[in-house]
Amino acid sequence: MSDLSGLMQHEVHLAALSFMGAAYILRIVWLLQFKKIEEMSLSAGTGNGAVLQSLLAVTKPWTIEGVRKNPAFYLQFVIFHLGAAAAIGLTFLIPYRPELLKDALFVQSLRMVLGAAFIVGLFRLYRRIADRALRLISTPDDYFALVMMTLFYALGISAVSGNPEILSGQAVLTFFILAAFFHIYVPFSKIIHYLYYPFTRYYLGKMMEHRNIGRKG
Repeated sequence: MSDLSGLMQHEVHLAALSFMGAAYILRIVWLLQFKKIEEMSLSAGTGNGAVLQSLLAVTKPWTIEGVRKNPAFYLQFVIFHLGAAAAIGLTFLIPYRPELLKDALFVQSLRMVLGAAFIVGLFRLYRRIADRALRLISTPDDYFALVMMTLFYALGISAVSGNPEILSGQAVLTFFILAAFFHIYVPFSKIIHYLYYPFTRYYLGKMMEHRNIGRKG
């Protein structure tokens, strides 16, 4: 492993992660400063499990009308985010558990997930450019984040290898440079939406519970 590659995989990577973690903590503290707005209407009932249902909505695609009409969009969502998990996992496997990357089946599985996510990323980029409605609501950050994520998957495919010697190559170095960039960029980009998910779904669930929406049985 070259000195630069080792520096990127350890010190720089951990420093960038620490920066992202600190930014997340500040974001959460900022979110918690907002006063909760109470519903003005009388409560129609409580304890119907709406909060839990709201939090788990992403795992129950059949409850979302748009997904029921077009299941392929949910499949893309799953593949794209599995790719993100695989790429992020690689940033820890390569420096700390490289022996796992000697397993041919494991490596091939990673490549398949990253490859599928890369294809979905290209499709999403094409759709955002080709669809007039999406173009109208897209910001430069939408395009930049999507391009960077798709590139991240491509570099992850290049970085994965069962040959330990290749793990110190140019592909791995570039992969970790982009990973460090992501850790610093994400707190200021649209990608941070996942940090807000539990907060928004919790408050939506509380509103549904207050109005007795989604009662079971």
